[in-house]
Amino acid sequence: MFDLIIIGGGPAGAAAGVYASRKRLKTLLITESFGGQSVVSSEIQNWIGTVAISGEQLAKAFEEHLKAYAEDIVTIEKGSRAVKLEKLGDHFQVATSGNKTFEGKTILIASGANRRQLEVPGAKEFDQKGLTYCASCDGPLFAGQDVVVIGAGNAGFETAAQLLAYTKSVTLLTRGNEFRADPVTVEKVLAHPNMKAIKNVEILEVKGSKFVSGLVYKEKISGKTIELPVTGVFVEIGLLPNTDFAKGFLELDKVNRIVVNSKNQQTSVRGIWAAGDCTDELYHQNNIAAGDAVKALEDIYMYLKAR
Repeated sequence: MFDLIIIGGGPAGAAAGVYASRKRLKTLLITESFGGQSVVSSEIQNWIGTVAISGEQLAKAFEEHLKAYAEDIVTIEKGSRAVKLEKLGDHFQVATSGNKTFEGKTILIASGANRRQLEVPGAKEFDQKGLTYCASCDGPLFAGQDVVVIGAGNAGFETAAQLLAYTKSVTLLTRGNEFRADPVTVEKVLAHPNMKAIKNVEILEVKGSKFVSGLVYKEKISGKTIELPVTGVFVEIGLLPNTDFAKGFLELDKVNRIVVNSKNQQTSVRGIWAAGDCTDELYHQNNIAAGDAVKALEDIYMYLKAR
């Protein structure tokens, strides 16, 4: 019986594991791998305390940091994922893809999310070669360049606003005939002289040689095909939270993110917390995920010691 079972090995899961060890909570951490979504980034410039680090190096650092403090307190179950969560009396059971089951007094879900992928020719070939799903991670690398943002929601417009601080120009494309972002945000971003937005388009192809050199789209109304000469493609078409194992057990929002109390990260079920991109947290960043996990651990510790 573990005091705590952590599900996930990204920034939230790793931070939680380190704190659990320091608090001497007998813990199991279940993860397919370490790193989270940023593992594919060639250079991350906003991980606090580190000027620049690759996603692969950051993932390795997460694992090494946790193992340095794990001792006989934290057990790492690497290479499997949670597939089922259920309550057994006053504790919980987690079943994994490795056909194992584990029991714990408390659960912290830090299973993260995956970006909805752009599925057109060239998208996979130029992933991390000019096409990216993280403006905060990769945006500064495109200073002084012409870039395009795909996505008409708040995430798309917020990405555009961020990019306008250092890029030469930003063009936002959406397949719909209206923007889904807050009207105030849309008005503010579109007022920038280096910003342009185009509705009713179909993305056809990402082009380039070693790196992105253009994006091809079709105007739905006229049928005209246009190629934009851009060196950066920022995709913001949604996140897919890794929460299938929690469906029907925890309260989820309309896009299947776990609903949490932002003060302490508690979920709808007493004894279960969640942190990071699998939650309905408004902002999704490595530093925020780690901070939310630390917040959860403080609350979990108090919960266990007050029982």
